[in-house]
Amino acid sequence: MTIKSAVFFKSIKGTDPILYDGKPQIAFVGRSNVGKSSVINSLVHQKIARSSKTPGKTKNLDFFLINNSFYFVDLPGYGFAKRSSDEREQFRKMMLWYFQYSEVKQKLVIVIIDGVVGCTDFDYQMYDLLSELHIPFVIVVNKVDKLKMGIKEKQLNMLQKDCRKNTLIPYSTVTGEGKTSLLHQIGAAL
Repeated sequence: MTIKSAVFFKSIKGTDPILYDGKPQIAFVGRSNVGKSSVINSLVHQKIARSSKTPGKTKNLDFFLINNSFYFVDLPGYGFAKRSSDEREQFRKMMLWYFQYSEVKQKLVIVIIDGVVGCTDFDYQMYDLLSELHIPFVIVVNKVDKLKMGIKEKQLNMLQKDCRKNTLIPYSTVTGEGKTSLLHQIGAAL
């Protein structure tokens, strides 16, 4: 799959006609500060998604129109974002609503985990939710460029066990590792 065009389209907090316009949706989820926006930007060769060193910048469902035919949807990060417990609960409910109650049929969910940190309880909860709802997903192990060569293979093997034998794609927004594999998975889902 080749991405020829990508534009920020719309940001929403709840029900909106964009959810039901018939275009396929590829959703990106992950812990706060895991690099969701950076992965999106690396896939489209431009900075369209907001990225920051401060966790929790994404507060809405951000839609990016890709190749004028489908959307990337950037969801708020879960986990340790520097937000009040009320805001974190609101983000959790928004994600739950999007996946379970919005009636949107996602073509694929890209679950991004940090290759250095590994799987968190929040990641396990996301795997369980997506599996229970029969939503196809792939796990992107981001920031693998930060793993030393002697540790990288060992860490990826451990993550493969931790991630319950789901498909893993080692990824680096710095070196481009995994980009072709992820684009292939997205193309196959569409």
